[in-house]
Amino acid sequence: MQLLGFRFAPRIRDLKDKNLYVHGDIKAFPTLASLIGGGINVKHIRTQWDDVLRLAASIKQGTVTASLMLRKLGSYPRQNGLAMALRELGRIERTLFTLDWLQNVELRRRVQVGLNKGEAKNALARAVFFNRLGELRDRSFENQRYRASGLNLVVAAIVLWNTVYLERAIQALRTRGRSIDDNLLQHLSPLGWEHINLTGDYTLQQSKQVAPGKFRPLRPVSYS
Repeated sequence: MQLLGFRFAPRIRDLKDKNLYVHGDIKAFPTLASLIGGGINVKHIRTQWDDVLRLAASIKQGTVTASLMLRKLGSYPRQNGLAMALRELGRIERTLFTLDWLQNVELRRRVQVGLNKGEAKNALARAVFFNRLGELRDRSFENQRYRASGLNLVVAAIVLWNTVYLERAIQALRTRGRSIDDNLLQHLSPLGWEHINLTGDYTLQQSKQVAPGKFRPLRPVSYS
């Protein structure tokens, strides 16, 4: 990720079991002695640096996919020079990220928020895909892709619906004189589905059809 100009900020579940890696003499960091797992082999990185840059450029230009290169690198012997150089670079990035994670409360908060959003989207997809218990059982890749695309389309439609009506609900509350803090709006999520009939009977009445460009009426809410 760093070679492609991105910063990957995951929540590492087994972070307490991960080691830090340093450049130079390990004894120069006595405070972190219990966390250090070894040193960085800079020689590997320097020797393979041109190949590392070539690999990053190929992925960035779309000449090869990252997944293909990962599979190829995984099939190489452990003594492959490029794989070893990438391992050392990964140790550097993970060490820097771990140190930042331990010190930066805001970083941990942002990562947790992103994780919650991802889990909420996955929960919505599982709720929609109830018919096959969340499993793609088609044998051909084409049919699997069609089914996954259909699932993504339904999830996107629900998110769009929720977003439109959340905005209308906020506007309606403000029209009625209710004060809404804009800083709280970022915590609203359009990933809920409790109001959507996923498994029941669908009754479509012609008299209740919504005209193009119009909306369904908002539900009245009472305040105590």
